[in-house]
Amino acid sequence: MSVSFPPGFLWGTATAAYQIEGAVREDGRTPSIWDTFSHTPGKVENGDTGDVAVDHFHRRTQDVRLMAELGVNAYRFSVSWPRVQPTGRGPAVQRGLDFYRGLVDDLLEHGITPLLTLYHWDLPQELETAGGWPERDTAHRFADYARIVAEALGDRVVRWTTLNEPWCSAFLGYGSGVHAPGRTDPVAALRAAHHLNLGHGLAAQALRTQLPARAQVSVSINPSAVRARTESPADLDARRRIDALANRVFTDPMLHGSYPADLLTDTERLTDWSFVHGDDLAVIRHPLDSLGINYYSPSVVSSATDSDAPASERNDGHGASEHSPWPGADSVAFHQPPGDVTEMGWTIDPTGLYDLLMRYSREAPRLPLVITENGAAYPDKPAADGSVHDPERIRYLHGHLSAVHRAMADGADVRGYFLWSLMDNFEWAYGYGKRFGAVYVDYDTQARTPKSSARWYGELARTGVLPDC
Repeated sequence: MSVSFPPGFLWGTATAAYQIEGAVREDGRTPSIWDTFSHTPGKVENGDTGDVAVDHFHRRTQDVRLMAELGVNAYRFSVSWPRVQPTGRGPAVQRGLDFYRGLVDDLLEHGITPLLTLYHWDLPQELETAGGWPERDTAHRFADYARIVAEALGDRVVRWTTLNEPWCSAFLGYGSGVHAPGRTDPVAALRAAHHLNLGHGLAAQALRTQLPARAQVSVSINPSAVRARTESPADLDARRRIDALANRVFTDPMLHGSYPADLLTDTERLTDWSFVHGDDLAVIRHPLDSLGINYYSPSVVSSATDSDAPASERNDGHGASEHSPWPGADSVAFHQPPGDVTEMGWTIDPTGLYDLLMRYSREAPRLPLVITENGAAYPDKPAADGSVHDPERIRYLHGHLSAVHRAMADGADVRGYFLWSLMDNFEWAYGYGKRFGAVYVDYDTQARTPKSSARWYGELARTGVLPDC
């Protein structure tokens, strides 16, 4: 029996500015924290940087044409903050905005709906030098930047996203240090989490003042489907701790206007949370038009025992570090979930996506959901004839889209799905060693070759019918 999705469902692909654009010194752009981090020896595999990436800055028109040929009807991209507002303060650089004006015009000309993300981890380095996300002022600077972009593109872009995966920005950037800016301070990580929340709320307010009434404002989180290894009280408590740090630290203030009481208790030996000021929570709880969900793999946790590795060395799926991204959860151990894995070592389990969709449908029943990232890395290589076949990715997508359809049948209001990623690109601390793209990129020539998954996904986007894998 065929599986069909409703008319009007968004079928998109997704990218991030630093991962694809290159041109890091053109048209007034200044360094972001990822420029600094990737140029720091030992931070990124093989010493790779995003200096050139996949040269999307110069190949924008070609890439939009490729999307149109594949048949997708939406594209999620991020704006580079230091390309638009190089120091994170002051007026915009119009040449930087012109790139995004051109991109949006190209998308609309080809019938592709733009979904604009304001922040996908590329904080201007000058703001990090001034303290970064652990400092309250950064949230206000972000709101000013949001206003600038809305003034420039609000007449053409309807769908706006404030932040992408604030958990990664806070806890990988300031806790474990495996992401930019590479700091390893648990208190700074918690402060960053709050100021990212505050920045989201302030930016959402700024967008509302600049955008027409038809505009939609969202945020993309990467909630974890956290599962206890056993039903023992200790393992269930481990799940509670990680759920608070992975999920509720963002969704509770954004959806309900408060921080979880158990999170405050778990972290009280680190901080008294006095960085939360009077009306912050009311600002953070700004009404949303949808909630973006990024999902890749579930987490399995237990209470740590003497035989487990130290907290800083446990495998939580976010890269090796001497420091933990889980402040207040030193008593928790992570375990590899059972099942097949992608090249990232992430277990393939679509039930985690189903569980998250149902969870947020119950928690915020009137809030539409969009899967803003889902995909897999595999060691793709061209065949002798130049074609690139990736049946593993097709099976991955089929399984996860089947889970999305099941969630919709069970009452989840899901409005769209964005495949990560449009094309192979700079995969953060993994450099160019991991390929998530539906389109293969030869990094020497920048030639683009759609993989078999791209053709498969394009057919789905055109028909709305989930084909066999």
